[in-house]
Amino acid sequence: MKISDMQKYDSEKMYEAYEKWPEIAQENYAKDLPKIDFKRIEHIVFAGVGGSGTIGDVMSSILSKTNIHVNVVKGYLLPKTVSSNTLVVTTSVSGNSKEPLSILQNARKSKGKFVSFSSGGQVKKFSDKNNITHIEIPEVHSPRASFPCYLYSMLNVLEDMIPVKKQDVKESISLLTKTKKKISSTNLTNSNPALSLAKWISSFPIIYYPWGLHSAAIRFKNSLQENAKTHAFVEDIIESSHNAIVAWEKKSKIKPILIIGKDDYTKTKERWEVVKEFFELNKIQYNKVYSVNGSILTKLVNLIYLLDYSSIYKAVLSKTDPTPVKPIEFIKSRI
Repeated sequence: MKISDMQKYDSEKMYEAYEKWPEIAQENYAKDLPKIDFKRIEHIVFAGVGGSGTIGDVMSSILSKTNIHVNVVKGYLLPKTVSSNTLVVTTSVSGNSKEPLSILQNARKSKGKFVSFSSGGQVKKFSDKNNITHIEIPEVHSPRASFPCYLYSMLNVLEDMIPVKKQDVKESISLLTKTKKKISSTNLTNSNPALSLAKWISSFPIIYYPWGLHSAAIRFKNSLQENAKTHAFVEDIIESSHNAIVAWEKKSKIKPILIIGKDDYTKTKERWEVVKEFFELNKIQYNKVYSVNGSILTKLVNLIYLLDYSSIYKAVLSKTDPTPVKPIEFIKSRI
């Protein structure tokens, strides 16, 4: 692959937006944004769909070992467990997605506290009209490419409520810079792990993941579908060992990709070895992607960076423009 291929098929230069991810993360975490600090919050609901939904998945993983109960809503309805100790965070990069707007409408009758993030649109208008705290964050290229802008803005705004160490945030950004050197379009060689993975994907991938890294796996599936316009599937490695693994008794063009954490739980490490042994005995080709070392935040954002970039490379290799999402536009035009 040459840079001229990137320029030819990536018509709206999505790859250039990705090359700015470390700088975007740093800028938005350091930005002077209003802080939100509601007292006695024990439950947080993250509501958003598509690229905005990834934020909720990542935040859920980050908070999984804290005393805060987390729900991720990718639809229209709030959980019935919302109370006066609940914070509802709605995110819509475009500002016009129907689902988070529906969630916001609950603010009129709910006991929960609400805050919204968007680049403007109907979410901002509704929030302003109904005295809901709204944080306006600009869109970067597209909702999916805006991931670091929104994640690090949210970590900034909610830092007094979310127990994430500043050192972990700084570590994650520092590692993004190192990851960029390996995966960006300035290194279109065999040493680029994102490009190598894209070349390896010759049919539909099935992405296996441990629970703590589920948000990176789901995001990779979504990015392959949106950017490369290819089907992709995800499976929890533990759960799939009790059902989905049986499907491999029949020959398939589907190719497994294993998303492995550097410090996965001991039993999960054992499961990886057994599953790899099974694939090898049955001559099933598979690929492995390892997380970097560090906090869960560091692992997730760097995995998402590498895997998203791989989906862009996969699009270019298949002579596909990663930016247009006409089927999504069709559906939105009907709702």
